[in-house]
Amino acid sequence: MNSTLVFFIILCITSIGICLADNDNLQDACPTDLTAKEAVFINGFPCKKPSSIAAADFKVSNLKQAGDTDNFLLSSVNIVSAADFPGLNTLGLSIARTDLDLDGMVMPHSHPRATELLFLRKGIVLAGFIDTNNTLFQSLIKEGDVFLFPKGMLHFCLNAGYETAIAFSVMSSQNPGTVSISGAIFETDKESKERITRRLISTGATNMTNFSRIHIQ
Repeated sequence: MNSTLVFFIILCITSIGICLADNDNLQDACPTDLTAKEAVFINGFPCKKPSSIAAADFKVSNLKQAGDTDNFLLSSVNIVSAADFPGLNTLGLSIARTDLDLDGMVMPHSHPRATELLFLRKGIVLAGFIDTNNTLFQSLIKEGDVFLFPKGMLHFCLNAGYETAIAFSVMSSQNPGTVSISGAIFETDKESKERITRRLISTGATNMTNFSRIHIQ
């Protein structure tokens, strides 16, 4: 075998190994430096200098207070990303708080860059998602339960109890993104919200003919 070809193969294998090794962080932590001026556009945020990192970078209090549910959906979702919580930078995580007043609902939406784990802190919530086979998966979750929304899947949740509901989420991206179809497909008024709610809480397959299959727990 030609020595040049052998050298090229070894170089390719080594390069692939180096690229794979760089998937993990190259430092212990990389808190966001919002004061840095970017000379080039980067995929994420600039890091603070190690000497300026402080314990405050790893604490956030944004989710302590309930969100404003004074809207026709009677719900509030507050997502905290690396832009708000410096310690999340480069770790591939973001967090969120969802507040649902009585009859509150988070309209169907998706996060194109993240899987979401929803932990119910208080109340009773109907949570679900629709996969690419148009199959509906939904479950009635109670305090202490966790429900998973796979990456990119259209999902929703609504208050199915008789008190306010509170949920906290962890998402597998520091910038999960949100694609909401409510404005494009659903009329954003109280009547349309009530129609969607009645349809989602119905457990009869005959009332959900648009879905190819339905899995309910």
